[in-house]
Amino acid sequence: MARYGEKAAKKVEKAMHERKEGTLKSGRSRKKVTSKKQAIAIGLSEARKVGAKVPSKKSSSKKK
Repeated sequence: MARYGEKAAKKVEKAMHERKEGTLKSGRSRKKVTSKKQAIAIGLSEARKVGAKVPSKKSSSKKK
């Protein structure tokens, strides 16, 4: 079974295209995104907000 939905793929594709154009900006700081990994993360984050089929984020285990 597919891990990611079609809507998620479209969001990531759009984010990657914007990165290549140089128009993709990161969250709060609004800095220009140049990293492929960051572009993918932004696309998946947007897909989650819309409610697309995307696996949940891996949470880091806190050390005590």
